Amino acid sequence: MNTIVETFYKDHQVKPFISPERDLDTWLQNPKPVPKRNMELLTDDLLARDILLLWRIQFGTFTTETWFTKYFEYTYSIDAPKHLKTLVEKGYAIIETAFDSLDHLNATMKMNVLKSKGITGLSKMKAADLNQALHDHFSEKELASHFSIRGYKLTPKGEEILEQYQDIVDRHPKKNL
Repeated sequence: MNTIVETFYKDHQVKPFISPERDLDTWLQNPKPVPKRNMELLTDDLLARDILLLWRIQFGTFTTETWFTKYFEYTYSIDAPKHLKTLVEKGYAIIETAFDSLDHLNATMKMNVLKSKGITGLSKMKAADLNQALHDHFSEKELASHFSIRGYKLTPKGEEILEQYQDIVDRHPKKNL
């Protein structure tokens, strides 16, 4: 089976990621090899999919709980969680603090955190008031213990590389994100 897969990718600069969970027999019935341009090495050993991960992060909605669709593997042939970790390690993105990740919580979640400290009058508070109350009553460490979701954010280095490879973003199909 590996020989068949290798024939699809013999001319690719980087060999594709194929998940151990992929059903190769089913895939080989109607194979769609990853386009060669998606597997070419860019600056700093990045791939096209890395640029698209950075593009997704820049919207401010990408979190530690974001689900990775199959197109990361099937269209761009990368192990997306591993590549995301590498983007953070290389300084293209950071994982936000608990305070910086408050925009990923709804009002009820914020109220529950505040209630844990006995804060009252929460039902009259607007989102900005809830955030301020959290800042007033919690340290980063205390707040971090109440929820695990964290946002990702581009660093200036990430913004720069995203701008450098805008053509990759431009040729990627767009959905309303």
